[in-house]
Amino acid sequence: MELLNYLDKHFLTKEQLIQATQISELQLQRYHDEGVMPKPSYKLNIQWESESFFGPHSEKQTVEYFAKGYASWIGIIEAKQDFNSIYQCFANRYMAKIAQLRNLRYESSNPKFSSEISQYIEEEWQHFIEGTYGLCTRSGLPEDIAAKELASTEINALLAQDNLNQKQIHRLNRFVDLLDETSAYFALHERSISSRTKLIDIPRRKYNLDCSVSKSK
Repeated sequence: MELLNYLDKHFLTKEQLIQATQISELQLQRYHDEGVMPKPSYKLNIQWESESFFGPHSEKQTVEYFAKGYASWIGIIEAKQDFNSIYQCFANRYMAKIAQLRNLRYESSNPKFSSEISQYIEEEWQHFIEGTYGLCTRSGLPEDIAAKELASTEINALLAQDNLNQKQIHRLNRFVDLLDETSAYFALHERSISSRTKLIDIPRRKYNLDCSVSKSK
């Protein structure tokens, strides 16, 4: 029941997504087939068994769960119509978020966020369509994806060093806070092996990070 509670709180079932967007199941499948709509992040195969006065009963059901942000993404699909325009919307929003973070001094020397960003976004798009980011970010949308990848990249680079000075610890704190804002909470059975544990919880304990660094500094 813990998993069901988590999914019901943080995700939309396929039926809820269809109801929220007023599209048909056939339209949703068409968007999947065209490669413009992310796949579900979770798929549960559930078998129910019950007993009552009328005797035992069993039933099987498959339930698909989507990130809540995908309701707005369907709006993008319907507005843009063709694959190239939809992909370009994803790319533009991703790059705009990186630029915004750079202006807030969340800087990176990694070329995948500068000279190689176009190629990198092509890879990110594939993870997006597979539903991966619907699982590991809060919204599943380009802005959270960009922030998560930038933060994860810089945190990993800092943690790879043997000793961090106070300036580096301050930088680590800011990127950990950024990742915390965009990272999913993860289901209980996934949490211990998740990026949240590795890149947020453990660094905060190890370096006694205060979780209150101003995002504008």
